[in-house]
Amino acid sequence: MDIDHDATPPDAENEARRFFLKQSMFIAGLSMAPADLLQAALAPEDGPVGNAAKVKISLTVNGKRRRISIDPRMTLLGLLRENLGLTGTKKGCDFGQCGACTVHVDGRRTLSCLTFAAMQHGSKITTIEGLSSGDNLHPLQEAFIKHDGFQCGYCTPGQVMSGVACIREGCAGSAEEVREYMSGNLCRCGAYPNIVDAILEVKMEGLKV
Repeated sequence: MDIDHDATPPDAENEARRFFLKQSMFIAGLSMAPADLLQAALAPEDGPVGNAAKVKISLTVNGKRRRISIDPRMTLLGLLRENLGLTGTKKGCDFGQCGACTVHVDGRRTLSCLTFAAMQHGSKITTIEGLSSGDNLHPLQEAFIKHDGFQCGYCTPGQVMSGVACIREGCAGSAEEVREYMSGNLCRCGAYPNIVDAILEVKMEGLKV
């Protein structure tokens, strides 16, 4: 009788088969479990995923000093909309590709969806709500109305904030220059020519922005 010394003993083979079946059933069960249970099952042993301690920050938003405790992973867009109720700043693509969330940080335009709020400790933030003075619209807001620089209006706050920065930074010398500067702000309604006209008018009239 020939003996195969390389053969797996029956008991070991059965044990391996049982282990494989148990693991397969576990994985199949996870695929049907709610997301929170799946996250808990896959979490490291030292604690649950996403349990981050809050941080305290202080910043000035539209001229008002704000002190607030936030999740360190919160974006500036989330802080403005969810914590401060400044919903004029829109959430569009959430990937920094549409410009709808544009605000000014220390005078320069910034995509708030790509900016961590915690990084803005001590900064001065201006949103679309902070451009106007009471019932008096900002000159560029008035120009947008005059030139029909919007249709649905969803992208308009970001367009206006970028337009103001365009003028302030000296990038509104021509229609071509304005279009290049404003290329990061998308308008699905296609109001681009009117937006350019509004920006050029404010620049040529020398209105304070």
